[in-house]
Formats: sequence, C-alpha cells, structure tokens
Amino acid sequence: MAGNGVASVGECMLELSGQAGPNWRMGFAGDTFNTLWALHALSGDRPATYVSAFGDDPFSHDQIGFFAQNGIGIGASPIIAGARPGLYAISLTGAERSFTYWRGDAAARQLASDPAALAKSLQNQSVVYFSGITLAILDDTARKTLLAAIAIARGAGSRIAFDPNYRPRLWRNREDAQAAILEALAVTDIALPTFPDEQMLFGDTTPEATAERLGRTVGEIVVKNGEEPALVVSNGATKRVPAVHVAAPVDTTGAGDSFNGGYLAARLAGHAPTEAAAHAHRVAAAVVQVRGALAPFEVLRNAFAG
Repeated sequence: MAGNGVASVGECMLELSGQAGPNWRMGFAGDTFNTLWALHALSGDRPATYVSAFGDDPFSHDQIGFFAQNGIGIGASPIIAGARPGLYAISLTGAERSFTYWRGDAAARQLASDPAALAKSLQNQSVVYFSGITLAILDDTARKTLLAAIAIARGAGSRIAFDPNYRPRLWRNREDAQAAILEALAVTDIALPTFPDEQMLFGDTTPEATAERLGRTVGEIVVKNGEEPALVVSNGATKRVPAVHVAAPVDTTGAGDSFNGGYLAARLAGHAPTEAAAHAHRVAAAVVQVRGALAPFEVLRNAFAG
C-alpha cells in the first residue's frame, strides 16, 4: 500500500542565475527538483524526498543541507566519494532564458548504482515523479534499473507521474530518446508533456495528436503549451484549460516544472484534472515573476490558492 509521501527522481544542479554585471547568484535547481519544490510547498505535511545521488564535496553538503532546511529529505540516495554536482548558468534576453551546462561527471548519473537503496527511497510514496531528463543522464543499464524500481512502486500503489521533457543534447540520438520515453510511459499514470517537445521528438502536429498518442498507454494526460491553453485528458474527456497571462515576465525558468508540481499537488488534494490544471497555471504564472527556478513557498501557496 502506498504511503503519504511525495518523491521526485533526477538531478539537482548548482544554478547560477540573476546575472548583474559580473555578479551571479548561486542556488540549487533542476527540472525534477523544481517540480518537487512546488509539490512540497503545496502539499501540507506530506514527507518529501528527492531521490538522486550526491557527492561528498562541500557543494553537495550544502545542497543536502538546503534540502533539509526546506523540509526535503534524500531517502536512501547514495553519497558517492569523489563525485560532485552538475552546474548550469542561466542567461536572460528579456525574460527568455538560455542555459550553459557543466554536468558530464555529475553524481546524479549514479542514482541507480544501488538498486536496493533506490527501491527503498521509492517506498511509501503517494506520488513518484520523474522526467525524460532523469532518463537521459543514465546509461542503458541504470535506466532499466530505475524503470524497474518505479514499476515496483507503482505496483505497491504509488501514482507515477512523468514529464518526457525532451532535451536533444542529452541523448545519443532521437531514436534512443523515443525508445526510452516509450518505456517510461508504460509505467506512467499521469503524463505531463510539453507540446513543442513532443512535436520535435515524435512529429506530433497538434496537442490533440500528442494526447491521442499518449492515451494509448496513459490514462491521465496534460499537454502543456506555453501561454496557450493546456489540453487535459482524463476518463475519456478532453478539455482546454486557459493559461494565466503575465504581461511582464521576469524569468521563465522552471515555469513548466512548477506547473507540474502545482498540478500534482492539486490532484493529491482531491481536485479534478481540469481544476488541477487551473491551479497549476496560476503557480506557473507566479514563478515567471521571480528570478531563478524556485519561487518562495509563500508565493507558490498564494498563487495556488488563487
């Protein structure tokens, strides 16, 4: 029987953001962590676990400490001697962002190195979330280990949520990405794709085409599409849920990840899928009005409440 916790699996990196001349602000972020951050903020007293692998360097210690200060544990995630976190920097043109990464030897690539520890971290979770980036940073063997652990958690009653989050530079080729994402969808209960990613990876012509393709294996689907309405499919019904327009966004980093966290929090609170998408849009709109990927908890909570 699944427990009360929420877990997210992937890579949290050092984030350099908020450039002002030669000065940068350092924080911690990454797609699956950004989602857990919002989900945790909006889920009351549910235990939150970030499942990854960490180094034994000062930055890794600071990262784990930051998690703990904000009520997020690391479960049985391994600490890898001599490893360190990946790093990325956000460059902004207006509110639109671009990224530069240093992550080739990041500790998170070893998150499935101890299958027993991985399985333990996924026990007693109400929701387990992961993404295409989680898959992309792993080699073939580690990817299979992860999907096997997720399948076991699902069998024990956890709801599995997955965002394909396709990033071409992380994959050897498009075919490998397609195959891995299809395997992940086979153990997914809630799919949270972004239409431009699906268009690039699978050649979908419309959000409806994405939903139809995913609907062959997944029962609940939300196709995000930037400022366009989200397409929500559940129990055979399809509905578009309008986004919240922000006239002057500050930084769009983490908007889609935070939408995912808001959606999952709303579903855990008992909201129907279309209502959950409306809550999620408000959360995403709040996030684009702050710099960096992580908005303060109070900002997220106020947005979620409407």
